Amino acid sequence: MALAVTSSTSIVFSSSNRTEQGVQFNSSNFHPSDRSNRLPAAFSLSQKRSAAVKPLNAEPKRNDSIVPSAATIFAPDVVEKSVEVVDIEKLAKDLENSSPLAIMDKALEKYGNDIAIAFSGAEDVALIEYAHLTGRPFRVFSLDTGRLNPETYKFFDEVEKHYNIRIEYMFPDAVEVQALVRTKGLFSFYEDGHQECCRVRKVRPLRRALKGLRAWITGQRKDQSPGTRSEVPVVQVDPVFEGMDGGPGSLVKFNPVANVAGNDIWSFLRTMDVPVNSLHAQGYVSIGCEPCTRSVLPGQHEREGRWWWEDAKAKECGLHKGNLKEESVNGNGNGNGNGNGNSAADIFESQNVVNLSRTGIENLVKMEDRKDAWMVVLYAPWCPFCQAMEASYVELADKLAGSGVKVGKFRADGDQKSFAKQELQLGSFPTILFFPKHSSRPIKYASEKRDVDSLMAFINALR
Repeated sequence: MALAVTSSTSIVFSSSNRTEQGVQFNSSNFHPSDRSNRLPAAFSLSQKRSAAVKPLNAEPKRNDSIVPSAATIFAPDVVEKSVEVVDIEKLAKDLENSSPLAIMDKALEKYGNDIAIAFSGAEDVALIEYAHLTGRPFRVFSLDTGRLNPETYKFFDEVEKHYNIRIEYMFPDAVEVQALVRTKGLFSFYEDGHQECCRVRKVRPLRRALKGLRAWITGQRKDQSPGTRSEVPVVQVDPVFEGMDGGPGSLVKFNPVANVAGNDIWSFLRTMDVPVNSLHAQGYVSIGCEPCTRSVLPGQHEREGRWWWEDAKAKECGLHKGNLKEESVNGNGNGNGNGNGNSAADIFESQNVVNLSRTGIENLVKMEDRKDAWMVVLYAPWCPFCQAMEASYVELADKLAGSGVKVGKFRADGDQKSFAKQELQLGSFPTILFFPKHSSRPIKYASEKRDVDSLMAFINALR
């Protein structure tokens, strides 16, 4: 697909010496081949701002005499220029197996001041480091929901000082936030889901921000949420949001680290001595708003620290809706569109893990005097949090082999979900139950620590 974009404004550097807003420019000092010798930030232009420059949240129909602001670069001149037509399908194919640095360099080369990095205050600081390494000017924006951790705000300040940049902050509409809080209270999302709050505080501000751009850069990775983000491409036409020219196909989305594992991102950050959010040292991996984010425990998937009171299907805020697999976010939470999730490969496959049928689990519940105690996980194979504890659960089964405690699994999604909720205390996936030898009522494992030692301690306390 070819993305055709046109505009009457573009940013270029003057061909002669001149002074703009107190900043001296000399075309003889700026050469693409000499980028490595420039200042170690996003170009020296980032040091000053102009009150005459519009912020990122430009209106869809803007005055062509107004140039969108550059938080990390400063526009010295404005001229009439047509914009290159980019074949996105070809670009995606060319970059499919490229490094994050190469993808970032190509994105900044093609879109210049019309592209910006979306920075959440978490490990996607790697995007800013990659942009810095290209030696090209770049822009960074972030969504300030008004509910972020103090550590995240401090981190924003550290990043600005480290890279000598200014982050372009986008805020929610005050009237919308006021109406939501006055009507439903400060913590309504604990009761009726986080989607409404995220829509007001994140999605709508993002939509406004992207209206001032032709492309944006995100930190999405395929391994962040195997159930929803496993098919994220490195570059695409954004399927949800619109750019400054308006209409479907008017915005390009780059995901430079889509194919990079989380561990490799952290190795990169440590190697480059990049500042990181202090919350990471406290067990936070995926970081969002303070009321909706907490640290993850051993055996948990990184996204399980987000909106932990909700089922696995709801672990997205809506910013990347177009990249989510439909079967993982449908309203039933069954794993796919037909409601039974049969297309997902099964998990907890081990000779020491007994696969219980509906009849088998019903018989186990009815028994009042069992020959052996049982540990059973209620799971859905598409659930990333079930997948995250697979290794520890299989290891537990191997350790308990022949000990008098049997380890089983019962697939509780699809047609079995209603039964599991009514009869087996299913709240969200995974739910772990212990069936003592001499009791008919199963005991639910309340902790979210799913490492082998924690599960074993639970069993030893009850058997």
